[in-house]
Amino acid sequence: MLLGIYITVTWHPHGTVLTSIFQVLILATHDDHVGDSSMLPAPVTGANRRSANLVISIPHTREASVYRPHFKPSGKLLFRYLPWLVGFTIVLWLFVLRGDGGPPTSRTGPLRGNHPHMPQPGRQGLPYSTRPAPMRGAPPPPPDPEKKVVKWNWPVVGKITGKKKDEAKEDLKPVTQTLWDRRAEKVKDAFVHAFEGYTRHAAGYDELLPIVGGSVNNFNGWGVTVFDSLDTMWIMGLRDMFKDSLALVAKADFDTKPGKYAPFFETIIRYLGGLLSAYALSGEPLLLTRADDLGRALLPGFESPSGLPMFAVNTKNGDTKKGWSGDVLWSEALSNQMEFKYLAHITGRKEYFTKTDEIMQKMYNATLPNGLFPSKWHYETGTPANEHYSVGAYADSAYEYMLKQWLLSGRSEPQALELYMNSANAILEKMIYITPTRHLLYVTDLNADTPTHTLEHLSCFLPGLLALGVHTLTDDLIPKKTRERHLWAAEGLAETCWITYADTETGLGPDEMRMKPWPPKTESTTTTEKRDGLWGFGAREDEDVGGKWMAHVRKWERGGRVGGKPPGARTVPKESDPGKRDWSPTKTAYLLRPETIESFYILWKVTGDAKWRDRGWAVFESIDRHARTKYGYASVSNVDVVPPQWKDEMPSYFLAETLKYLYLLFVEEDLIPFEYWVFNTEAHPLPIFNWTSWETEAYGIHTDLSTAS
Repeated sequence: MLLGIYITVTWHPHGTVLTSIFQVLILATHDDHVGDSSMLPAPVTGANRRSANLVISIPHTREASVYRPHFKPSGKLLFRYLPWLVGFTIVLWLFVLRGDGGPPTSRTGPLRGNHPHMPQPGRQGLPYSTRPAPMRGAPPPPPDPEKKVVKWNWPVVGKITGKKKDEAKEDLKPVTQTLWDRRAEKVKDAFVHAFEGYTRHAAGYDELLPIVGGSVNNFNGWGVTVFDSLDTMWIMGLRDMFKDSLALVAKADFDTKPGKYAPFFETIIRYLGGLLSAYALSGEPLLLTRADDLGRALLPGFESPSGLPMFAVNTKNGDTKKGWSGDVLWSEALSNQMEFKYLAHITGRKEYFTKTDEIMQKMYNATLPNGLFPSKWHYETGTPANEHYSVGAYADSAYEYMLKQWLLSGRSEPQALELYMNSANAILEKMIYITPTRHLLYVTDLNADTPTHTLEHLSCFLPGLLALGVHTLTDDLIPKKTRERHLWAAEGLAETCWITYADTETGLGPDEMRMKPWPPKTESTTTTEKRDGLWGFGAREDEDVGGKWMAHVRKWERGGRVGGKPPGARTVPKESDPGKRDWSPTKTAYLLRPETIESFYILWKVTGDAKWRDRGWAVFESIDRHARTKYGYASVSNVDVVPPQWKDEMPSYFLAETLKYLYLLFVEEDLIPFEYWVFNTEAHPLPIFNWTSWETEAYGIHTDLSTAS
């Protein structure tokens, strides 16, 4: 009976409390146990107490004294068994009024309002291999009424099937597993191959050298591949791999040596973003602790005369330095808000918010004659330093973070959204062009008002961003006509990014391309070429609109919108002849980059068009065929040479972004719903949250434009 009651109370949601009651009852009914501490929990001492949680501060105390019952039962039968009757009644009563799993996890107070991202009680004790996959910090998506229940084929082994036992194992698969789920498993296998190559040959270093099986420290020497890969492991269900990786996270020393500096931008998006995302997904307290450690170490990076971040910081002594250009790159100035605002929310540290939001205030107050943000800014004054405009390497993620920080904080910072809308519309008007023959849509840099006609692989994130805006912005925030144009631009730009893969010998896209510009306007270049009614009327004079895409859109609209979509937004056939491509590579390498796949993933989720999945699979097959090495995956030196030559590098973003987006593109379950999660620029998903009333007041957050300064 004693064993039965003990098992019962320990399995109850309030098992800790009931176990203590049970132990006291035992002591109360046995004279020889009075004063014996062997059956009680060990005292909490300074040596074995857990370090303080960031949200609830646990004060240090003296060693706890051993609990002793204050009574000694008599020998009378009634008094010996009365505690048992009372205890049994309490246990029975608690089961009748059974709770839902323990005490509430949210708390209120000056340090923390409702805190939805804390680990859920009842799950902490589960091993990683069996811990459930649903993401924390957001409500689960509604059930899919069309989703089938997975049933298992248990094969009959032996005389009936004629199969040997080992052969029959192949039949142990869900009968409803789809083609796309199987393809997702292929991507998971690729991730395991790459990460195991890293752990065997480069553990503790930043990245693997996938050709020779060596290692390199190129991002602080803290093991960036592990930090960048944590959430990918969790999303793919690789719990044991995730658990094993926590040891490196726990012992990582975030102090840089004298004279050494951690690059501010890369450290935030890879290390800090990886920690925060893995914490939000898993609820592992260690990850929050390390994120706070790193966040505080990086704060000196904001200490410049203007408040714009320095290029790099010594995390040991707080020294900072400028970058190679002597100015602040716009992408680096606006690619820390998501991480630091979320960190402020889950720790209650005001300085995380104020430092990063000071940068946003400068952007809100900036004077921009053409609506575009220059690629460089002065450290001293926080004002524009050039007239170069780009959505490539110097500016890409800044455009992301204007929309995404608005989404992340529950759509509560309207100034960020206003910046995004103004910038996106300016990009469509001034930076998107179309080629003259194949009508490939592309976004290019501007020097003042002059286009360079260069397309970077990095810029292939833009179609995904535009599609995300179309998906998340309600009708009162984006006019119907604007929404339509943004989606056309997204589809057309993604089409061109795909074509730069599909046209090559390897099926992989080069890092930079020169796009064929429209011919100069002259009287002799007037043409009456017809091309499948693309322009909305039979004959046309191309020169009256030139190469700017929006000019072609307006002409198509005036002509009756024939074909349903404007020029540049239609499917384009592959072209094997390099002379007829309308583009030529200027940087021939494929660097395992994720931007094209990222846009395919978002467009698949937004439009439901299966062609984005099909194209993603074609890209993955090319990666697996041409970039896979004995130890991992390597960059390809020239996308038009087969067999390929490799570059001995496997960037951490390949595991953090490229393989993650491929997996999410293929897996049938919507693991990271856009309604609840937002990806940072390194593909680390962060949960959407709402500022509490205390945070809004303490941080000075303006939740509407009328109150913004």
